[in-house]
Amino acid sequence: MKIVVLAGGLSTERHVALVSGTGVCRALRERGHQAILVDMFLGLENYSGRLEDIFDAPDGLCSDVRVESEAPDLEAVRRSRRDQSPSLLGKDVLQVCMMADIVFLALHGECGEDGRIQATLDLLGVPYTGSGYLGSGMAMDKSVTKRFMDAEGIRTAPWHNIVYSEADIPQLVEKLEVPCAVKTVNGGSSIGVELPDTKEKLADALRHMLRFGNHVVVEKKIVGREIQVAVLGDTYLPAVEIIPKGAYFDYVSKYQKDGAVELCPAPITDEEWKQIGEMALKLHRALGLSVYSRTDFILDSEGRAWCLEVNTLPGMTPTSLVPQEAAQVGLSYGELCEKIVEESLRVRKAAGK
Repeated sequence: MKIVVLAGGLSTERHVALVSGTGVCRALRERGHQAILVDMFLGLENYSGRLEDIFDAPDGLCSDVRVESEAPDLEAVRRSRRDQSPSLLGKDVLQVCMMADIVFLALHGECGEDGRIQATLDLLGVPYTGSGYLGSGMAMDKSVTKRFMDAEGIRTAPWHNIVYSEADIPQLVEKLEVPCAVKTVNGGSSIGVELPDTKEKLADALRHMLRFGNHVVVEKKIVGREIQVAVLGDTYLPAVEIIPKGAYFDYVSKYQKDGAVELCPAPITDEEWKQIGEMALKLHRALGLSVYSRTDFILDSEGRAWCLEVNTLPGMTPTSLVPQEAAQVGLSYGELCEKIVEESLRVRKAAGK
C-alpha cells in the first residue's frame, strides 16, 4: 500500500510526533509498503522530485530525529517555513495524502489529536488511522472527557472546570484545595501540567498555565502508582507501570533516557488489571473511539484505580508504551503498525468513509 505517515505538526508534542512517525514509516517500509514520512506543518518544501514519484523517495523521506529535553520553540518552527501563511498544512500535504491508500496519523497534541485533521481527511474521502474527528475532539478536551467519566461511572478524582483570567487567581486560590493537579484542557506529554501542594504554588501554577490558554481542569491529587493501559481493537492489553525518576512523569521523564522505569506487564494483580482494563475500554467506547487508544490511571494503596485521561494517538516510537504492551501479546512493532492500518481501513469502510 501507499501510505503517508503524517507527523510533526505545530503542537508542543512536535518532536515526539516526528520520532513516532519515523519509527512507524520505517516499520511499514520493512513490511513492504510504500510509506513516506510527511511533516504536516512543513510539508514537502524540501522535496525536489516529481510529486507522482514521491512514494519511491529514498528511505521514505525519513531522517534521524530525537526528542529534545525541552519542548519545541513553535515560533521558531513557524519562522522556518518558507510559506508564512497561517495554514497549519504545509506544501502539498493534502495533495500527497489524496494519493495514498491511507494516512497513518503519527501526530500528537493539538492539530493532530483534536479532530481537525481527521475532519479534513473525511471531507477529502481519505482513509486514516485511529479514531474519527468527533471522538478525537472530545477526548482531547480534558473537561469533556471528565464529564464522560462521571456520566459512565468511571472513577476519577474530584475536579473543577475553570475558565479564568489573571484577576481571578486570588479568588480561585482561596476556593481550591491543595495538593492538586492543574492541567490545561488540551495539553499532552505532561506539558501544561503542574502539581502544586501549597496555596502559593497554586497561585504560581495558575499564572504559568495562562501561557497555554485560560481554560484548565483542577483536580484533587491522588497518590499512588502510575498505570497505563492500551485498547487495541475491542480489547485491552497488558498494563504498564511507570516509575518516574523525578517527582512525577513529566516531559523529561517520558522522553529522555533513564527518565523513568517502565514495567510491562505491570506488577499488579489480575483483579487490578481487569479493573483498569475494563474502565479503559468503557471510556474508549463511551467517547466513540476506534482502533486504539491509551488510558492513564493512578492505582491507590487500596487497589482502587482512578482514571486520569485518554490518548487517542498515543506515542508510537518502537519503545513507546503501546508497542511494549502489544509485544506482551505477541505483536512485534511492525505487526502492530500494520494491524493499526488494517483495522483502521476496516473501520473507515464500515463507516462508509
